[in-house]
Amino acid sequence: MTKSILIEAFCEKHKEFSAYINSLSDADFVFAAKDKWSAGQQLEHVYLCVVPLTKALASKEYIEQKFGKINRPIWSYEEIVIRYTNALKNGGKAPERFVPSTVALGKKAELTDALNETLKTISHHWETFSEEDLDTLVLPHPLLGNMTIREFFYLMADHATHHMNQTKKNINTPS
Repeated sequence: MTKSILIEAFCEKHKEFSAYINSLSDADFVFAAKDKWSAGQQLEHVYLCVVPLTKALASKEYIEQKFGKINRPIWSYEEIVIRYTNALKNGGKAPERFVPSTVALGKKAELTDALNETLKTISHHWETFSEEDLDTLVLPHPLLGNMTIREFFYLMADHATHHMNQTKKNINTPS
């Protein structure tokens, strides 16, 4: 996937997720099935996961100094999805800093606006990266370890869809 198509897919998947969450009734937004996150918490989690990208992508030099370059063959999109799914099946959980608090109904618009602004910032920073940068520079992922920026964005696009599907499933789960 080219650089321009990837950032478009990343943003589109997040906007699709956000639009879905915003289409929910107030009751569905705050509903949480037993031991599951509410739709509001899903929204906050997705937002918390993309916020660090605004800082990381602000400087290629920072990424290279802090995390380096990839030292393994590049993973395909399909391989990333399989690795992520397996990590979750094997007990992988979101690190504490990405775990949402209880999200009140009043935070829906605030979180949506914050997510949209974050996507704009990420898109702006994205322009400074070349195709080669996307395939060589590394960002750490808490479950999958070091990933190229392209791999990371493949995963993060899928991550938004994953949480939208979880939300749909949870809302349809009887209490």
